[in-house]
Amino acid sequence: MAALLDSDQLARYADAVVKVGISVGRGDDLIVTCQPAHREFAVALVEAAYRAGARSVEVEYNDPLVRAAYLKTAPDKAIGYVTPWRGARVRASLRPETATLWIAGEGEPGALNDIPGKRLAADLTRSSKRFGDVLRASRQGRRRWSIAGWPTESWATAVYPKLGSIAAQRRLARDLLDFCRVGPDDAPGVTGLREHLGNLRRRALRLSRLKLERLELRGPGTDLKVALHPEGLWLGGGKTNFYGKRTAPNLPTEECFTTPIASATEGTFRCSQPLMFQGTLVEGISGEFRDGRLVRLDAKKGRDFLADFLFEIKDADRLGEVALVDSSSRIGKANRIYYNTLLDENAAAHIAFGSGFAHTRAAHEKTRAARGVNRSDAHVDVMIGTSGFEATGFAARGRHVALIADGVWQI
Repeated sequence: MAALLDSDQLARYADAVVKVGISVGRGDDLIVTCQPAHREFAVALVEAAYRAGARSVEVEYNDPLVRAAYLKTAPDKAIGYVTPWRGARVRASLRPETATLWIAGEGEPGALNDIPGKRLAADLTRSSKRFGDVLRASRQGRRRWSIAGWPTESWATAVYPKLGSIAAQRRLARDLLDFCRVGPDDAPGVTGLREHLGNLRRRALRLSRLKLERLELRGPGTDLKVALHPEGLWLGGGKTNFYGKRTAPNLPTEECFTTPIASATEGTFRCSQPLMFQGTLVEGISGEFRDGRLVRLDAKKGRDFLADFLFEIKDADRLGEVALVDSSSRIGKANRIYYNTLLDENAAAHIAFGSGFAHTRAAHEKTRAARGVNRSDAHVDVMIGTSGFEATGFAARGRHVALIADGVWQI
């Protein structure tokens, strides 16, 4: 197959993910998890990691068709089973010198179409129960990880249906470089990416300093009220983990986000973009929260698949994240649906069902108290932002703070 990027462009993108996304340096071990369709990028990541001084790089291929065969034919008692050697590998990912990277970009869309949402939920929750210690450590920032994208044929042709397969993949690859600030018009090397992440961190810090007590989110079909914790923090542009390594868990990224108080979400929402979930397209999502619970979930397409998953998993019907993105987002400016949450969630403001983030609470490393952070085995982002989206914060004594108005940041 023809290369999608020239060697210099590909190396620059791989360097950005390795150096900035997961901060790989001398003596580190890198584990790359990807699909067979991601091989070109996997090879580039191996080379970039060794250039950065890595001690070892391993690539683990997950084939969606193999996963579908397992979920279709395995007996119920085998669903969610984790082998001892797999368990040891997962626990080893907590070591300070280990970094893990997932490559996004569906290579076999629809592979899981015939799998009931409840069976997917069982596979996730049963395996998660075996790694409670890993989950707790991850919440404390003891796991160094990131996600980056690569244009598979099926994904690229869905985004650019009027182009041939190779042309569509090359166009999507150029988009990814542009969104990560490593395109031909950006500053040399990873300078543009680092500057962009720094801007997001500064905005998040300003949001934290506002000491907001609640948010109101409004848009077409959306009138949502969420409460914020007194010790709550806003984050964006990456973070420094427990071991002092600065990472950017999602590349590209445009969001500033926080975790609301799980029990205090009220109101309605309507999604502005479809959701590609487990390789299945869910369109026209809307719903309602009462007393912190999702009491109504509708969709024009794929509703039962999503609902069976969410309502099967404990507390996946609560809100775990609110993320604000305005119209200055490069991804949003493209005015295109990318059918991939990594990109679509950074095109527009979004909320997430399920698990929240402990590190959005001050001094989270020193306490196990939930402090309003939802705990769940699921985390599913859905986009609600539009050109007319508004986000208003409320601080002490009822002070109003316009955060986003007409889709544009006001701070």
